[in-house]
Formats: sequence, C-alpha cells, structure tokens
Amino acid sequence: SVNIKERLDFSCAIFDQEGGLVANAPHMPVHLGSMGESVRIIIERNRGNMKPGDVFMLNDPYNGGTHLPDITVVTPVFGESEGEGAGGEDQQIIFYTASRGHQSDIGGTMPASMPPNSRHIDEEGVLINNFQVVKEGRFMEKDLHALLLSGKYPARNPATNEADIRAQIAANNLGIRELRKLVKHFGLPTVQAYMKHVQDNAEECVRRAISKLSSGAFSYEMDDGSVVKVQITIDDAARSAKVDFTGTSMQLATNFNAPAPVCRAATMYVFRTLVSDVIPMNEGCMKAIDLVIPEGSMLNPRYPAAVVAGNVETSQVVTDAIYGALGVMAAAQGTMNNLTFGNDRYQYYETICGGSGAGPSFDGTSGIHTHMTNSRMTDPEILELRYPVRLNRFEVREGSGGAGLYR
Repeated sequence: SVNIKERLDFSCAIFDQEGGLVANAPHMPVHLGSMGESVRIIIERNRGNMKPGDVFMLNDPYNGGTHLPDITVVTPVFGESEGEGAGGEDQQIIFYTASRGHQSDIGGTMPASMPPNSRHIDEEGVLINNFQVVKEGRFMEKDLHALLLSGKYPARNPATNEADIRAQIAANNLGIRELRKLVKHFGLPTVQAYMKHVQDNAEECVRRAISKLSSGAFSYEMDDGSVVKVQITIDDAARSAKVDFTGTSMQLATNFNAPAPVCRAATMYVFRTLVSDVIPMNEGCMKAIDLVIPEGSMLNPRYPAAVVAGNVETSQVVTDAIYGALGVMAAAQGTMNNLTFGNDRYQYYETICGGSGAGPSFDGTSGIHTHMTNSRMTDPEILELRYPVRLNRFEVREGSGGAGLYR
C-alpha cells in the first residue's frame, strides 16, 4: 500500500526472549515504545505452543495494541543447533522479531478506518487478538480473509491488507536471517549478552540524563475540555523518575482515549530524546522510570472505548505535557494533522507535517513531522498516480508559530 511503501508508516524491531525491546528502526516513536506490549501479549497467550514457522498478529488496543489500523506481526526465532536450544520438544525461542504497519483500511464506519466520530471500538474496524497468520510455515490465507471480512464493519480491501501483512512477515524473516548470521559468527551466549549490554547502557544513559532534570508538573487542556495531567518527581539519589498521570480525565465517550502502550511510548520517547549519546531506543530506557497511568482514565481506557484518535492526537498531547513538566521544550502542534478520504475502492490516510516547539536555547522547527509521528508524506506524483485526485497547493504558512525569544 501507499501507506507502507511511500509514507513508511511502519516499524521493525528485535526483542529478547522476554519481549523486551533491543533495537529498532527508530523513525516511528509511537510504534516503538508500544510494540513490546504486543510482543509480550503474544508470548503470554502462546507460551509453550509456538513452533518454528509460526507467525502471530494483533491490533487489540486493550492487549498491547494502539489503534486498529496498526497491525503488529510477531515471529518467534528458534535456535538452529543444539547449542541454541534446538532438539525436538526442547527447541527454544531465542529472540523475537516484530513489525508494525499502519493499514490503509481495516474496516470501520469510514474508509481508511479513522472515523472522527466513533464511540465504540467496533466502529473503528476489525479487532484482532492473537491471530495465527502462519502455522509452521503455511500462510493462513482463507482464515485471514475471513477475519478481515468479519465484524459489523469489515475491511474494505482485504487484498491490500494481505499484501502489507505478507511484507511484514518477510521483514521479520529478514531480521531472523540476520540474527542467525550473528549467532553463527559470535555464538548465542555472546549475542544475548550484548543484547543485555545494549539495554543496560540505555538505562545508564537515561539515568545520567535524569540526574540533570528537576521535578515538575503540567496540565494540558484539550479542545473538548478533557485534561492530561502529569507530575514528574525526580529522585536524585536513585537517578530515577516517577511519571504520574493521576488527575488526567477519565475515559471519554469520544475516540480521544489512548491505550496505555501509547502513553508508555510517549514517555519512552521523551526521555530518550534527552540522552545525547547515540543509543537505540530500547527497553533499558524505561528501567529508571516508574510510570503511573490510572486505569479507566483516557490514557488507560477499558473496552469498548473508541481509541483511534488517541494514537494520533492524544499521544502528541502526552508528549507535550511531559516536555512541559520537565521545562525543556515548548509544545508542538499537539496533533498529527490527520487527513483521510476514500470510498469502497480507494482509502487514503496521511499525517501532515507541522512544527515543533522552541527550547531555552534554540528555536522550534518548521514544516516537519514531530514527536510521535515521523513518517514521510506521500509524494505528489504518487498521490496523483494512485488516487483519482489532484494536489493543487502545498505550502508552509509563514509565521503561524508566532515570535519567540530570538525572533
């Protein structure tokens, strides 16, 4: 799909045996900080029953997902030799590879599965929870299509969904091949030890960054009157931080609820950006952070709350609120500037660039995707080739960010 191929609205990552993030392609923060929750759900639901050649997928916002268009595909990596845990029933999983891609349509009341007025998760598309898309190397095509065409508002273009899911499976398999090359060259104990070193190093880098911060609080009122509140308490002795969202509005009747993994992703992203060292964003970034998200709030909603805007709108608000509490950066636009249109044949979704806030010693930026979104925009030529539309004008609105300290 255009969403995957052109906009690059996808993420690929490597996870350890427990589902902890080790390394990733870092361009989509909202995916990367939350994907580990999806991997851990798959591990929990299938522990002891996974076999070589199996692949699982989910998009369930209440079990590790974010919103329904984001489908996560998870592949267990089994050892190939006796030294790697292989051998009949004793064969062990040594890693996991996973990829998350934003489907251009997964059903729901509107094409592109981003309905602005949804009130129930069913109105946003097909909910997928722990579906086995490949069984011992056999792609479950009929079962997949039956799933995509199920529910009150089924997917409009299952063939495109299948193509994107096959691409995600292929990406996972490429990761497996490269991991096995590492294991063959260095040995499994060494590779697993360095995975832990990467996480431990990230933890230490974040602790050093935390030691330079001060405690603070921030309250961000949204257009509908709902409020995201955060209190950040720095423990100088432990070099740790408590990020507490107590006081945030309760679960909403609208679709601006954000599942807990989205809030976790925003938190991980902010603290990773405060680290000057060149490190991959991974599970170690969160080891120094005590994250409190009240259950039943708009940042940790219960089924069947609508959530589609939580991933693309509320996530940006959470990010701005954390930066505000820490006093390190002014707010960006608080949105991913979503554009969507379509019908039964065409489904299009885009996030449009905006601007980022300034800091104490630097200007903000203009005309750029910020924070939780970091995808490309579809090239005008591709847009007009693949869809029956014409792009008349696209430009930066000069001065829309206002004057700051330096101009």
